[in-house]
Amino acid sequence: IANKGGRRFRCQTPVKMTILIAAVAENNALGKNNDLLWHLPNDFKRFKEVTSGHYIVMGRKTFESFPKPLPNRTHVIITRQKDFKHEGCIVVSDIEKAIAACPENEDIYIIGGGEIYTQSIHFADQLDITRVHHSFDADVYFPEINPDIWELTNETFHPKDEKHLFDFTFQTFTRKK
Repeated sequence: IANKGGRRFRCQTPVKMTILIAAVAENNALGKNNDLLWHLPNDFKRFKEVTSGHYIVMGRKTFESFPKPLPNRTHVIITRQKDFKHEGCIVVSDIEKAIAACPENEDIYIIGGGEIYTQSIHFADQLDITRVHHSFDADVYFPEINPDIWELTNETFHPKDEKHLFDFTFQTFTRKK
């Protein structure tokens, strides 16, 4: 915030935000056997709209769950495998290096998996959650969203229909100041 001619104004320089984006069941389940537990076409569509044109950060197993790299996004892959490479992707060894590999003043989307979410929720600015209104048996879970830290600022409910087997809600959580 600056002062110009006696009036206060906010600088228009974009601020880099770190955003965790995930589809999460009521019991915080994310997936099992490196696969999703549900098929929600509207969630896929929203994910594509929100992340297109941005850097997306993920663990190697999440990357390997895709049939091919996602179009119109820069992939930053975190792995402990020293020899892992993938053409057109940035490969790093930890979350700090992943964030440093992304340009300043651009939003970064962290897309999973569970371990990467756990490592990054402590410094994230926003959570974009698709809350799937069902509980599932899983082997990967999203970390707890602490209401002392996170404020629900927006939500939109979608009832199940012929294309969606489960009710779900798009939720946006913002870190409390």
